[in-house]
Amino acid sequence: MSPTKNRPALGVIILGAGASSRMGRPKLLLPWGKTSIVGHLIEQWRRLGAAQIVIVCRPDDQELAAELDRLNLPLRDRIKTPYPEHGMFSSILCAARWSGWRKAISSWAVVLGDQPHLQAETLRVLLEQVAQNPGAICQPAFRGQARHPVILPRDVFVELQRSGAETLKDFLKPLAGRSVQCPVADAGLLLDLDRWEDYEKAVKSHTGDL
Repeated sequence: MSPTKNRPALGVIILGAGASSRMGRPKLLLPWGKTSIVGHLIEQWRRLGAAQIVIVCRPDDQELAAELDRLNLPLRDRIKTPYPEHGMFSSILCAARWSGWRKAISSWAVVLGDQPHLQAETLRVLLEQVAQNPGAICQPAFRGQARHPVILPRDVFVELQRSGAETLKDFLKPLAGRSVQCPVADAGLLLDLDRWEDYEKAVKSHTGDL
């Protein structure tokens, strides 16, 4: 899917600064199809027409840096968070306050680093929802549960830069009137790859979509 004049230029934030402590090994580097999880995510969003893809990572993560080199993700599109131990929202704030975004981008997707199992159709439908609601906060939903990725329009992303909220959920609460859920038939939205058995389940269930 390539960008169209009706679809906002999309920036993608892949959150990759987690320690993967429950998995016991770096999740982003686990095999997925013919590449790694992070390789799959980057290629998936490239195919969806993202204008810029960045990853937020720990400054000392040499293994991930080597994999990103192999995947030809430019150094300019890697954000090193100074406080990875502060959790996911800290990484999101770091990306929101980053000065390297291309000026043409008008919406941003916040993508978890362990979502390779989402169906490609789920993301295509979500982006169509964004095109139809360019000023809305859009999320895919399965059985009424809204999940990641969350797509934010420009003014919300700018507001995020100065947020004093504790979590993304807290930040989004006052903006509930601007949120649009995109119902999809993708149970993978409810699966978190926290442990090895989660990863094995995802691989077994989604090999056809690799």
